[in-house]
Amino acid sequence: MGLNSGWAGTPGLRNRFIIFSLAAVAVFLLLILRLWYLQVVSTDRYLSLSEKNRIRYISVAAPRGTIYDRDGKLLVDNRPAFTISVLRQEVDDRQALLSLLSTYLEVPADDLQKRWQGGARFPRYRPVPLADDISRDVLERVQENGIDLPGILAEVRPLRFYPNGEMAAHVFGYLGEITESELGEAREDYRPGDFIGKSGLERRLEKYLRGIAGERRVEVDVLGKELRQLKTQEPMPGNRVFLTLRHDLQQAAEKAFKEESGAAVVIDIHTGEVLALASRPGFDPSTFARGISGQEWIDLLRHPRHPLTNKAVKGQYPPGSTFKIVTALAALRAGVATPNTTVHCSGKFSLGSKDFRCWKRPGHGTVDMKKALKESCDVWFYQVGLELGIDRIAQTARDLGMGEILGLSLEGEKGGLIPDRKWKRERLNERWYDGETVIAAIGQGYVLATPLQLAVMTAAVANGGKVMRPYLIQRIEDLDGKLLLEPQPEEMRTTTFAPAHLRAVRSALDAVVNEPGGTAWGSRLAEAPFAGKTGTSQVVRLRDDHDRKREVPWQFKDHGLFVAYAPAAEPRIAVAVVVEHGGSGSGAAAPIARAILASYFNLPPPGELQTEPIVSPPPGELEAEPKLLPLPGELEAESGD
Repeated sequence: MGLNSGWAGTPGLRNRFIIFSLAAVAVFLLLILRLWYLQVVSTDRYLSLSEKNRIRYISVAAPRGTIYDRDGKLLVDNRPAFTISVLRQEVDDRQALLSLLSTYLEVPADDLQKRWQGGARFPRYRPVPLADDISRDVLERVQENGIDLPGILAEVRPLRFYPNGEMAAHVFGYLGEITESELGEAREDYRPGDFIGKSGLERRLEKYLRGIAGERRVEVDVLGKELRQLKTQEPMPGNRVFLTLRHDLQQAAEKAFKEESGAAVVIDIHTGEVLALASRPGFDPSTFARGISGQEWIDLLRHPRHPLTNKAVKGQYPPGSTFKIVTALAALRAGVATPNTTVHCSGKFSLGSKDFRCWKRPGHGTVDMKKALKESCDVWFYQVGLELGIDRIAQTARDLGMGEILGLSLEGEKGGLIPDRKWKRERLNERWYDGETVIAAIGQGYVLATPLQLAVMTAAVANGGKVMRPYLIQRIEDLDGKLLLEPQPEEMRTTTFAPAHLRAVRSALDAVVNEPGGTAWGSRLAEAPFAGKTGTSQVVRLRDDHDRKREVPWQFKDHGLFVAYAPAAEPRIAVAVVVEHGGSGSGAAAPIARAILASYFNLPPPGELQTEPIVSPPPGELEAEPKLLPLPGELEAESGD
């Protein structure tokens, strides 16, 4: 009674008790709701988080697709390489880890830091590569000290392998580590540290060559040691690519250049298939596959002979006397000349107050078209070219595939330059001069062509006038042999040359190689006659210094060129060779073409063939001080061979 009276008499105490009771109930309700949320609503989320604390997701890189020549000979493959990666979620002290790891890898910690940062845009449980293609000794050193390197993984990844070294490096191109911008544009299956095609077919065929990465899920303990493998998804290798190249021809072309710089192209005249495409000097693409160093990259960029440039499709050169084929066909088609048209060559051609010299100072005497091509008489082409006019010469060159990008499956192909009156008016706002026509007729002045264009032009002359688009890819198939891509021969255009005119020019080109007095007589193959045209294009204007003879620096020497088709009677292939600063077409370029053709016909190496020594035309006259080539309108042109 007294207790109840006390409780009833203290309403404040009763209110506080009620409030505390309600608060306790509220807290218990909140705990129950939170438990329900964690156990029921968020089960999947927290289960996943807990799994990531004990399960590693390890990506398994897919081997890139292999590349073969037309006969199935392996050109590009893959080999296993050790990679050190890091799982960032298991690292508490990044700086300490990278500092210690750099000593074992013998790699600057800053380089490892950059690789770490490159993976910042991906989930923390995804491994980020820190070092590629490490040696077995380095791998063992890292593994022995694994207890001090939390989160560090040793992975085996496929690395590009080139069994033939530098051969066809400009065709294949090279790989490089994917950049931040490329990661932003790429699909989700790329990650930092991945290698991607940067040039050549590796870049153009990236979607075919790159496979689909696999994945391993493994359970690990608190120290990161693998306990068991939970699931494996095998990677899917890239597709197989078969090229139109012939291994033996490619090898012969590159070997024939020795230490010279330049390019060579061999194509099937009926289909446009590229049988060889060489650019010298080359580079070792395996350097890029393992990860090129900064100094190696700088050395390649600063090399005076530009080994990274694919000169077969990017090199643009004055075609020199090889262009006389174009001028001869233009003259025949326009009726300006016939095969019997004669011109007297006294060693020079006068136009106004200017003299345009022939490479042969005493002159060639009276020459018709055949002799003009055979002995490369400049004066015949000066006079005929002037009567033709630049516009008709230019149109014929374009009809034969010059002055345009031909669409080969390699990036950066150049279109050369075939000038005419309209081009000069629009580009330079100047009129065209007759002197410019004279030197354009022998492939000098503004005229530029790539080795690929010269090969296509020569093929059109040999096959009856069809300009075939050149191509490199024979077919692409998956691992089961299913055909994914198979390009077909494509005729770009058929020229309007009369068969008799083509026969006349081809007869002259046959004489260039296979008749005494021809400029390529010294490079003939008695066992397999071929036809062709030599050419020499000036880099600087040189004149004789009769008081003092001296050696011309390499960079001032003329380019040597040669185009050919074989066999001469029933052509099947066309060849174009450019030797940068080689001196002359007959002395530098024709022997290289001869070596390529000897390989094509399965003949002994050229050094073992019994032929007469190569005799080059006299060199251009040498000035006391070489100077840059003047504007075409001012040039005293000559074109030796």
